[in-house]
Amino acid sequence: MRMRKKKHGAERIAACAGLLIQPPEPGIAAPPPDPQDSYAVRRPLHLEIGCGKGDFAVGMAAAHPDCNWLAMERVADVACLALEKAMRQQDSRPDNLRFLIGDARRLTEYLPPASVECLYLNFSDPWPKSGHARRRLTHPDFLRLYRTVLRPGGLLRLKTDNRGLFDYSLEQFAACGMTVEWQTTDLHRSERAQDNIMTEYERAFAGQGLPICSAWVRFGKEGTKP
Repeated sequence: MRMRKKKHGAERIAACAGLLIQPPEPGIAAPPPDPQDSYAVRRPLHLEIGCGKGDFAVGMAAAHPDCNWLAMERVADVACLALEKAMRQQDSRPDNLRFLIGDARRLTEYLPPASVECLYLNFSDPWPKSGHARRRLTHPDFLRLYRTVLRPGGLLRLKTDNRGLFDYSLEQFAACGMTVEWQTTDLHRSERAQDNIMTEYERAFAGQGLPICSAWVRFGKEGTKP
């Protein structure tokens, strides 16, 4: 479902500028900026691609103050809601959370190589039609980008309610030389349920009793073909 355009969206986003990292202009041949410059303290960087309305990013930043969190969202009107949610934290607002409005296809323009400790894909659009496979965020084209920005040994964590996307993702992980460290087709009944921070979509799915699939994966050694 397409989100209705937010009234005064640009002004509302500008009011949250202190939490926003500006992406470089497209087509400019320059090294990616260091995102750590936007935080008061340099900590391991965790990246969520497709942060939606921000429940997961805000919750994880509060639960894990020893890490810096970067929430990325392609749709500005959705990012507006996430930014405002973070701003409403007031005195408890994490100083380790920033947002970036941008397209995952430009990920290596936004972030330096080996700068990310852990990357999260939460309830990404499954793009179920076979002709749309290249749009899936676990397509090999995207996995190559993740491999570049993740540090050696960095972790990718996937959550989805769509079993088709989950099975497809596992196939692509294997084809790209990634190692699945942990997986489940029912996250909320697994041993990792207690520490799980839910997204807004996940909360709705859980209320309907729908199982959530999850996998934690790492790339193989350098030189393994993605």
